[in-house]
Amino acid sequence: MAISFRGGVHPNDSKSFTASKPIEVAALPAKVVIPVRQHIGAPCTPVVQKGDAVKKGQVIAKAESFVSSNIHASISGTVVDVADYPHPNFGKCLSVVIENDGKDEWAEGIPVQRDWKALEPDAIKGIIKEAGIVGMGGATFPTHVKLSPAPDKKIDTFILNAAECEPYLTADHRLMLEAQDRIVAGVLITMKVLGVTNGFVGIENNKPDAIAAMTAAFEGTGVKVAGLPTKYPQGAEKMLIKVLVGKEVPSGGLPMDVGVVVQNVGTVIAISDAVEKGIPLIERVTTVSGKAIKEPKNLLLRIGTSYEEAIAACGGFSSQPEKIISGGPMMGFAMHSINLPIMKGSSGILAFAAGEANLGDEQPCIRCGRCVDACPMGINPSMLSILGERDLFEEAKEEYNLLDCIECGCCAYSCPAKRNIVQYVKYCKAQNVAKQNAAKAAAAKAAEK
Repeated sequence: MAISFRGGVHPNDSKSFTASKPIEVAALPAKVVIPVRQHIGAPCTPVVQKGDAVKKGQVIAKAESFVSSNIHASISGTVVDVADYPHPNFGKCLSVVIENDGKDEWAEGIPVQRDWKALEPDAIKGIIKEAGIVGMGGATFPTHVKLSPAPDKKIDTFILNAAECEPYLTADHRLMLEAQDRIVAGVLITMKVLGVTNGFVGIENNKPDAIAAMTAAFEGTGVKVAGLPTKYPQGAEKMLIKVLVGKEVPSGGLPMDVGVVVQNVGTVIAISDAVEKGIPLIERVTTVSGKAIKEPKNLLLRIGTSYEEAIAACGGFSSQPEKIISGGPMMGFAMHSINLPIMKGSSGILAFAAGEANLGDEQPCIRCGRCVDACPMGINPSMLSILGERDLFEEAKEEYNLLDCIECGCCAYSCPAKRNIVQYVKYCKAQNVAKQNAAKAAAAKAAEK
C-alpha cells in the first residue's frame, strides 16, 4: 500500500495490556439498564412497562423512524422500571431496567438456522433492521440505513474496517483471532446486500497475527486482506478509502458518494449472528484497560451491564483513576461516573492512573501550526478552536470547513498548548444545528398562521 493519507499522528498504542488476552465472557448482571438511545437518529419508543416479564432477544423498544434501531432485552427477567437513568452521552435518558431471573431464556423463535445464500438482499436488510444492528466501532449509525444507499449512489466496493487504530482498544483484534468464520460470513452477507464483488479488509500492521488469520480465513473468497501502515487515524472511513482504493471522499460527502460502504469487525459479526441465527444485538466485546485497572481484559458483555460491573470483572481499580474514558483516548469521552450502562457502541472503558492521561491546563493558541500539520482532513483546527471560544460558530462552518472535521483528536494530541480543540469543534457543530432547528421551528410556526 504505497498510498497514504496526509497528516496523522503516532501515539503509543498501549495495546499490549490486552492484545494477547482471549475474550472472556462476563458473568450475567443482576440487572441491566438499557437506554432507548443507543444509535444515531431517533430514539426508540418502549413497548414494555413495569411488571412485564421479558426474555432475552425480545424487542423492548421499537424504532419508529427509518434512521433508528430496535432495542432488545439482553437478559430474561422482569421489567422493574421504565424511567430516566444516567447515560454516557446525554446525561440522562429514558431506559428500560430489567431484573435478572437467572434463567437466561431466549424469546420465542430465537435462535434459528438460516442459509443466508438462499435469502434475497431485501430480506437480509429486513433481518438486519429488526435485529437492531448499528455501527459498533463507536459511530452507532443504523446498519440497515447504511446498506440502503440512494438509487443514484452506485456502490462498487465494500471495506471491512479492521484497523482498530485507537490506542488501548483490542476488541476487534481479538475477534479476528477468535471469530473468523462469523467475520467471513458477515462480510459476504454484506457484499450480497450491496451487490458488490470488490471487497477489502484493512488491518494496521501492528497486528501481524490478525493479518495472517484474516488472510487465511478469506482465502478463495475474492476479498483482499491488506496490511496498512500504523498511523492514527487509519481506521477513519475516509482514510481507509484513500489508502485502499485511492478515492477521496469530497468535502461534505459520504463514502457512498465514491461508491464505497465501510463496516467494522463487530458490526459484521452482529450481521452474521442475526442473519444466520436470528440473534439480535444484545451483547458486545468491550476492552477494559488502562494502568488504573487491576487486570485489563476484553470482555463479552450484555448490553445494559454497568461500567462498574465490567471494571469489577477485571479485579477493580489498582489505583485511584485520574480519568475514566468511554471509548478510546483519542475520540472517547471522559466520564463523571461508572454508574453507566454498556451500550451497542461501547468499544472501550479506560481508567487512567495519575500521569497516564497527559493532562494539563489549557493555554492560548501559540500559532505553531502543529495541529494543521497533523490534521488528516487538511483543515485549520487552531482557527476552529479560536472561533469556538468566541462563539463565531457560523464563521467556523462557512469559512473554515467545520463539517469536514472527523473529530479524530490528532489536533489536540499534537497541541503543545493543550487546547481542547475537539471540544470547541463539537460546540460549533452543536450551535449550528441548534440554529438550524430554531429556524425550522420558526418557519413551521409562521406557516401555521
